[in-house]
Amino acid sequence: MLTITVIAAGKTSERWQDEACDEYIKRLGAFCKFRLIQIKEGESAIPKLPAKAYKIALCVEGVELDSPGLASLIGRTASRGISEIAFVIGGSDGLTEEEKAACDLRLSFSRLTFPHGMIRVFLLEQIYRAFTIIKGLKYHK
Repeated sequence: MLTITVIAAGKTSERWQDEACDEYIKRLGAFCKFRLIQIKEGESAIPKLPAKAYKIALCVEGVELDSPGLASLIGRTASRGISEIAFVIGGSDGLTEEEKAACDLRLSFSRLTFPHGMIRVFLLEQIYRAFTIIKGLKYHK
């Protein structure tokens, strides 16, 4: 079973964000093993990156994918025998160049700026959506 790891700097700032994350983490249990690693603001994510994982940095200058594109990326990565995908979300100052360079792909959700707690919710929902696309379930529209 594929492991999805999300390394996120800082805490979410709103209770509804925590509740939304908890809901998507629960849903993801049907499709993958999920790990959330929360680090402190300003702490480097590099030591937490799983060595054999396909690593994805979330940053504004990254490539933009639609939901089927993210599903395809996850599916292709798993089919190449990679058992873990790690997503990295920076804190309020974003990721450092070193953190970005330690990743295999830079992914952007938008050119707009969002609070990192909100991006955490967006990311978990999109990972869940990707699995429903891969499995051919009705969630994705």
